[in-house]
Amino acid sequence: MKINQAELVISAVSQKQYPKESIPEIALAGRSNVGKSSFINKLIQRKALARTSSKPGKTQTLNFYKMNESFLFVDVPGYGYAKVSKKEKEKWGKMMEEYFSTREQLQMVMLIVDIRHDPSKDDVMMYDFLKHFDLPVTVVATKLDKIKKGQKAKQLKRVMEVLGMEEQDQLIPFSAETGEGKEVAWGAIKRYLS
Repeated sequence: MKINQAELVISAVSQKQYPKESIPEIALAGRSNVGKSSFINKLIQRKALARTSSKPGKTQTLNFYKMNESFLFVDVPGYGYAKVSKKEKEKWGKMMEEYFSTREQLQMVMLIVDIRHDPSKDDVMMYDFLKHFDLPVTVVATKLDKIKKGQKAKQLKRVMEVLGMEEQDQLIPFSAETGEGKEVAWGAIKRYLS
């Protein structure tokens, strides 16, 4: 898919601030520093629409990015970052639960994990949380370029096992460096945009 127009519409912290229009939304969830921003930027061929940061825990709002006037990417705060106060974490948790449980425009969630490591407890919790709300989930295993080709199948199998992935959910190996997996990711997204 070619993205000719991409803009940050709003950084929201509650329902009152969500965009009012009813175009489809694809949410992106994942641990802090897992490469969500790089994933968005690679998909849409922009250097810095979504701000990448070497400091985890940067995204603290629901960031709504409008694509081609036809759908929205929603970047949700990264989880599992230790240096954030308990109070702050609870605030994020409520904000995400409100979004995931009430947003009718939400069509699918892309859960971003790091292919180099087993999914964390937080990743498993997030997957279960999304399934609890009956949301379709596509798991994207980033940083594919950082492992040897021969490790790919083994690492993907681990991701599926640790998350306890359901058969209907797709797992996409992805590299923001090489662009591998980009077309497959767009294929998964397009299925939920019609």
